[in-house]
Amino acid sequence: MKVLWAPWRMAYVGAEKTDTGCIFCHATEGDARERLLLGTTAASLVMLNRYPYASGHLMVAPRRHTASLPDLPADDHADLAETLRRALAALETVLRPDGFNVGMNLGAPAGAGVKDHLHWHLVPRWTGDTNFMPVLDDVRVMPEHLLATWERLRPAFGWLER
Repeated sequence: MKVLWAPWRMAYVGAEKTDTGCIFCHATEGDARERLLLGTTAASLVMLNRYPYASGHLMVAPRRHTASLPDLPADDHADLAETLRRALAALETVLRPDGFNVGMNLGAPAGAGVKDHLHWHLVPRWTGDTNFMPVLDDVRVMPEHLLATWERLRPAFGWLER
């Protein structure tokens, strides 16, 4: 029998479930590495997803706390769109995936885990990266620790403020 080890998951599974506020609003507080924040612009931020679907799974969010894309001011939306474009380019340069899933879930019924702060998911994909594990028991095999991924990606996001 082979054993799958994912010790970092125990922190999530065993953690007391408390409302600690919005992860995006708090992303710029404290240590960027601990928060998995790759950086910010005037109106947006880029961070690794703490519970990724694949290595390099990023989230790009407005700094403004809003769940409504239509209510986002045009200047903020333009900044966010440019940040999304450049984040994809950085992921492509560093990780060299075969493709991407890019999307957002607006509202809890649509699958939003953070329903009050809109954000895009950028998920690098490689041919053959999907296997039986998600079907078996909603398990994902991550080939690299999150902090190692943050260290590898951070130089490619030097264009962001910290």
